[in-house]
Amino acid sequence: MITRNRCTSLLRTLDRLARLPERPPVVVVDNGSTDGTAEAVRTGHPGVRLLTPGRNLAAAGRTYGAAVLRTPYIAFSDDDSWWEPGALDRAADLLDAHPRLGLLSAATLVGAGAGGARPDPLNEALRNSPLGQEPDLPGHSVLGFLACAAVVRRAAFLEVGGFHPLLQIGGEEHLLAIDLAARGWGVAHCPAVVARHDPDKGPRPGRVVMMRRNKLLTAWLRRPLRQALVQSAKLALEGRHDPQARLALADTARRLPAALARRDRIPARVERRIRLLEASP
Repeated sequence: MITRNRCTSLLRTLDRLARLPERPPVVVVDNGSTDGTAEAVRTGHPGVRLLTPGRNLAAAGRTYGAAVLRTPYIAFSDDDSWWEPGALDRAADLLDAHPRLGLLSAATLVGAGAGGARPDPLNEALRNSPLGQEPDLPGHSVLGFLACAAVVRRAAFLEVGGFHPLLQIGGEEHLLAIDLAARGWGVAHCPAVVARHDPDKGPRPGRVVMMRRNKLLTAWLRRPLRQALVQSAKLALEGRHDPQARLALADTARRLPAALARRDRIPARVERRIRLLEASP
């Protein structure tokens, strides 16, 4: 679990995780909080392993945390998400039974109250993925997921380098999914495994900009040059009338030298799957 300056929410989530029948070991990566998070975790949850890298690693904090674990499977939570009782056992059974499965995308229920929880709209999109179901995977193949509702095979996750540090936060899941697919690992949506998410309803400044930036950076990091150029031109055209597009393009330009230095084009079979998703309604 990664967190930054959300102490109250984090402690509430740790309470919920502590009540799970599976009793999973929990690692919290504190991404440079200044609100007393580290001290509160040490006091309130001494059994939790707390990592304090001393800076904000953003999504790559999950990779940092995964590196210290020795369990074969790792379930991610955010400081406002947790797992339904029994979900982790079901996930482990599916990963045991399907050795090519590198990442399992769970169904997500949004809301804290049992009566008020509702399915996340992403569930339906993943369940109806046009990539279909491969015979050696337990659900529809996908190239996207919610990080707070994912269980990974640790070896596969670390093999591909985990979450890319260049993207920080915002749509970082897509790049991990295509990196797994490029190495031959399966990524599947398994709705029998259920996560809960109770996000803060306040404003999330900059989120849309980061999502658009990371979509373009992903193209420059992995996709054919033509696709990266087409997406860049599209964002530039949108920027004529959209200030968020202009900000996303400018931020991409600042990170582009680092992206080009780490460019690793994916196999054609994976690019075809991305285009199939882009062409679907």
